[in-house]
Amino acid sequence: MQKLLKIIITDKLINSVDSCVDEAVCGLVRANGGLSLLKGHRVVLRSDLENLRGKVALLSGGGSGHEPAHGGYVGAGMLSAAVAGGVFASPPPASILAAILSLYNAGASGVLLIVKNYTGDRLNFGLAAEQARNHGVAVDMVIVAEDCAFDRPSKAGRRGLCGTVLIHKLAGALAQEGCSLDQIVSKVTEVLKGIGTLGVSLSPCSVPGCLPSFVLPPGDMELGLGIHGEPGIKRSKVGFADEVVKTMLDHMTNPDSQSHLPLKSGDRVVVCVNNLGALSCLEMAIVARAAVICLENRGVEVARVMSGSFMTSLEMTGVSLTLMKANQETLRLFDAKTSAPAWPNLSSVCVTGRSYITDPPATSTRPQEDTYTEGPLSPVMRQVLQMICSTLLDKQEELNSLDRAAGDGDCGNTHAQAAKVIQEWLQDHVIPGCPGQLLSVLARLVQEKMGGSSGALYSLFLTAAAGHVTETQSNAAAWASAVHAGTQAMRRYGGADPGDRTMLDALCPAVDELMKLTTSQPGGHMAILQAAVQKATLGAEETRNLTAKAGRASYIAAERITLPDPGAVAVAAILRAVVEVLEAQK
Repeated sequence: MQKLLKIIITDKLINSVDSCVDEAVCGLVRANGGLSLLKGHRVVLRSDLENLRGKVALLSGGGSGHEPAHGGYVGAGMLSAAVAGGVFASPPPASILAAILSLYNAGASGVLLIVKNYTGDRLNFGLAAEQARNHGVAVDMVIVAEDCAFDRPSKAGRRGLCGTVLIHKLAGALAQEGCSLDQIVSKVTEVLKGIGTLGVSLSPCSVPGCLPSFVLPPGDMELGLGIHGEPGIKRSKVGFADEVVKTMLDHMTNPDSQSHLPLKSGDRVVVCVNNLGALSCLEMAIVARAAVICLENRGVEVARVMSGSFMTSLEMTGVSLTLMKANQETLRLFDAKTSAPAWPNLSSVCVTGRSYITDPPATSTRPQEDTYTEGPLSPVMRQVLQMICSTLLDKQEELNSLDRAAGDGDCGNTHAQAAKVIQEWLQDHVIPGCPGQLLSVLARLVQEKMGGSSGALYSLFLTAAAGHVTETQSNAAAWASAVHAGTQAMRRYGGADPGDRTMLDALCPAVDELMKLTTSQPGGHMAILQAAVQKATLGAEETRNLTAKAGRASYIAAERITLPDPGAVAVAAILRAVVEVLEAQK
């Protein structure tokens, strides 16, 4: 049991279970100059309390583990203070009262408590409110209860979830403008009628020092769960993001549910896509896209979207969607500036109806293929390309095998992909008589279809080489200059050099040999080409003895890499294919 407890504790990056909340609150305050810590309490305050004089102060809080809620929303234009309890535990009344009195003593005209609808929070904040009134403080409380999970909520009512953050924002903007306590309560109470939230999770979470809150088999998801790790209302298999979002919105707006958010075509909403803790940014963006499209397909106008971590549940892998029906006044308050560190820097432009696609420049760098005409070199260039493609396809698994030792094992696949694309192009196109035009076409094909760093490197090589060979200047010297220019471009932009265990270890020795074509007599060209192939082959083989200094292999211990570099092997094979075709022409 002791061993199990140690595993549970060390599964999180903390110092101790007992001190984690205090250290987290301290870290938040130390990292933000606009915040201060109330001595003896887990209370985060605005460091400029003097600016509250004559205005309503806002206080919220609850259990820890929901960061950045609630301390991250303390600042001008949002909360005046936030009080933290233990992980998933309501804060004690003494700390809540200390926060209220601190705000009152700073000159606040009244204090509004914004409380999530959980029994512990209602009791503790309520008790502190009654005690504060006995001290002469004008206190009121707004209960946030916007959970849309349960068709028929129990007597405890709907839970308070991420919609609480939106109430922080609107109430904070009203307080900043000098509205009275009654005015703020009246306005946010009305807004609350149009807020709904629903969460879905792909994993449970675990309180530091405890086992996971529930068991969720791999491939399952929980719909309608709370932010304290309590299970949801329905369990099903994980679907595609679009399907999951549609299911969530359907449930949230189902008129047969007593907890539903009434939503009809023509309504305007603010959407909050809230990361429950461990969802990747990529997944969050996909969910945001799905939510916007799904709502717009229903005729709902999406006015604003906020996407990120706003009210989490420790490390839970999941997301909640909050919808807030909005009019112009609501949006004005939502857009108001705040210094709260966790509030995102949002655009104030309406999402629906915005032109979000930018057309590319009118001028295209793509060669005009319909202007190509064949020339004397076209037949042999076609044969060379066909031989290169066949060679790369034959070597696909060999290159993959070499790459698995030092990379992600797809070198053969990427070269084969390029070969297939070129083969398809050869079926439908003439080979231009100008070699430079052909190289430009090949550069585009590998750039668009080959992918990865290999596609970029080959495209760089071909693009740089293209300008050195024309229909009138395509002799051996011109080709040597072209290959040299391409190699130099790869070195300049790729950052690698010979000896770094890359394709350059095969290419550079071959290029050094090919440059002899610029001064040799035609009768000696074939010998130079054959020597270049030999040097490329030898250079590729010798990479097995080199320490990688560039590319993915540079991140792997040298003793684990004992095979030749796959990129160098591919270069040697390409050069060999070229020379074999040229030899057959003799």
